[in-house]
Amino acid sequence: MAVMMPLIFIFLFGYAVNTDVENIDMAVLDMDKSMESRELVKKFEASNYFVPSVYVKNTGEIERLIDTGKVKCAIIIPSGFSKTVNGFGDSSVQLIIDGVDPTIARTALQSGFLLSKNYSLERLPQLQSSQLNTGEPGLDVRTKVWYNPNLESTKFTIPGLIGLIMQNITVILTAFSLVREKERGTIELLMVTPIKPAELIVGKMVPYILIGTLDFLIALFFGTYWFDVPIAGNTMLLIILGVIFVICSLSIGILISTIAQTQAQAMQMAFLFLLPSILLSGFIFPRESMPFPIMVAGYFIPLTYFLKILRGIILKGSDFTILANEVYILLAFGIALLAVASISFKKRLD
Repeated sequence: MAVMMPLIFIFLFGYAVNTDVENIDMAVLDMDKSMESRELVKKFEASNYFVPSVYVKNTGEIERLIDTGKVKCAIIIPSGFSKTVNGFGDSSVQLIIDGVDPTIARTALQSGFLLSKNYSLERLPQLQSSQLNTGEPGLDVRTKVWYNPNLESTKFTIPGLIGLIMQNITVILTAFSLVREKERGTIELLMVTPIKPAELIVGKMVPYILIGTLDFLIALFFGTYWFDVPIAGNTMLLIILGVIFVICSLSIGILISTIAQTQAQAMQMAFLFLLPSILLSGFIFPRESMPFPIMVAGYFIPLTYFLKILRGIILKGSDFTILANEVYILLAFGIALLAVASISFKKRLD
């Protein structure tokens, strides 16, 4: 581990640490359906900053797609757009941006404005006879940032910190629970008892579930109250889902504890998991900017899904129907990890 960990981390972090955002998923509402509107969409696509992945029929679909995180921005092209760009009529294009992640939002805001401006300059001969709201010929682009209009980084980092702190605390708490018994020699006493491995695992976790839940409530209260990040959604739903994440993280720690033979080994294994999760989960760096294999690795980290839940409920006010996929995946992770831990401990009892 001493030789391989630096090598693994330099390649892993070298690809994951990237603030250059590209390929931002974008929804398109084209109410003009003209050659000019299709040309504008192609300009966005050719820039490599935007990927027009979904074409919608109304603004309600845009709201649902942004709430679920399937797109990060949307462009609304009004009817009469072709007349405007040819110098007849007056209409404006609207660019809606998800402001939860300020890094992605700033890139979308700046790139979208520049692309629209360049498009209008190409159309300048046709637009010279048309004066828009600015008093200058050009394409009028109206931008609107949702959920974090001022692009405050605090509103992005505080929910992420709550999830990260809870993961680190809970994993470390249980990573030493069984391995401590092995080092002290008291594991033999458990071996001769009639309790099953699964019952022993659950029994070891119950106190830590209570401690982890209390820690989560403390982090949630001070994170939202002290740093002025109000919870836009259902607080009770957030607490329930937080308990599910606590159980899932504790399961990771208990699995480490069944595999490790010493507390030093358990500590190394815990950090081997915790360090990559900081980057691959989307806590700091946008997952959209990561290479595909690195992004896929993040799907195997429960924190990735809990960060979506935290930011969804706290910033967007998302309900269970929007977060259902993340909740089911967390439940599946928890059950699978507990099952593997029980099997691993049973093998060592044999």
